Amino acid sequence: MNYYKTGQFAKLANVSERTIRYYDKIGLLKPSFVMENGYRQYSDLDLLKLQKILSLKHLGFSIEEIFPMVMDNTDLKESFDLQIDLIEDKMSHLQSLKDALKRASQAPDLSWNMILSLVQLSNEETNIIEQYKNAKNLNDRIRLHEKYSTNKQGWFNWLFEKIDFSKVNRLLEIGCGNGKLWQENKIDLRNREIFLSDISEGMVEEVRNKLGSDFNCIVVNVEKIPFKDAYFDTIIANHVLFYLNDLNQGLKEIDRVLKPNGVFYCSTYGKEHMKEINEIVQNFDSRINLSNHSLYNIFGLENGEEILKHYFSNVERMDYQDCLEITESKPLIDYIMSCHGNQNEILGPRLNEFKEYIEFILNKNDKIVVTKQAGLFIGHKG
Repeated sequence: MNYYKTGQFAKLANVSERTIRYYDKIGLLKPSFVMENGYRQYSDLDLLKLQKILSLKHLGFSIEEIFPMVMDNTDLKESFDLQIDLIEDKMSHLQSLKDALKRASQAPDLSWNMILSLVQLSNEETNIIEQYKNAKNLNDRIRLHEKYSTNKQGWFNWLFEKIDFSKVNRLLEIGCGNGKLWQENKIDLRNREIFLSDISEGMVEEVRNKLGSDFNCIVVNVEKIPFKDAYFDTIIANHVLFYLNDLNQGLKEIDRVLKPNGVFYCSTYGKEHMKEINEIVQNFDSRINLSNHSLYNIFGLENGEEILKHYFSNVERMDYQDCLEITESKPLIDYIMSCHGNQNEILGPRLNEFKEYIEFILNKNDKIVVTKQAGLFIGHKG
């Protein structure tokens, strides 16, 4: 193992000493050793970590987003595979842009449609990173539940079991995410049309690649569903409704495209869901808010039935019995950093300190028990 002073380390990496000192100051890249005389010593492992930081920064990630991605830098293959995938996506996009520019330069008449296509293509580069973030955050949240849930049936298996497929000819799933509901649960698709939709193009592409041509995978905004009236007999919205900009407009659209006697399956959380995780982060730093909105206030187990009764003649509720028993710090931290609040900004510079805090709680109690409060509403259209 080789060690380098700050100046040597910066020169070796072809960055300024100021950059190295800044990363040290904010806690993103601390030296392996600080000698008694104050000199900092960086190692070959620090060089690998710096390489990942610079690569992610070049790809478009913010410093706050990079913190959790380099916290555990021991799996080099996973680190390189991540960078390769993102670079390949970016190269593919740039090649598409290059080809489009060539076609435009050779066209005898440059149409406004062609210019519009170029503008859209030029703007899509930022979507590569956004789509990666969305997919990673969703996977981190699912992974925590899969690993530590005490109910071994699993949420997706339970939800799938509640759907009455004997009445399904045309089904629309709204906000299908990564298609987890359909990956392990198989149904007979003969004489059935299944549409899996999400507002994220990246998610839809991922589902299309995973599930092949058996399903119709499409980009859909719930508030403007591109199907004619009474087209579906079944619609599913798994933990989606509380994200809508206009819940009433979304429900009007769902009602419009659902047939008479059709069935709407929608799941949500209650106010007690994951409350211990909120308590942990609040006790560490009271400024942290894991969600910009209390999702259960928008559409939750407590108010969901009342909201749905405006659109469905009969609404029944089913609760899913479960909790988490977490025994490791990293999956919990990954989950926390995947949330929709301000945690990246506040926790990023203190991530090692936060990890020690979580591990102190785990060593003291052997595990962290977390309440899960989720359930399903089934709305029957009269």
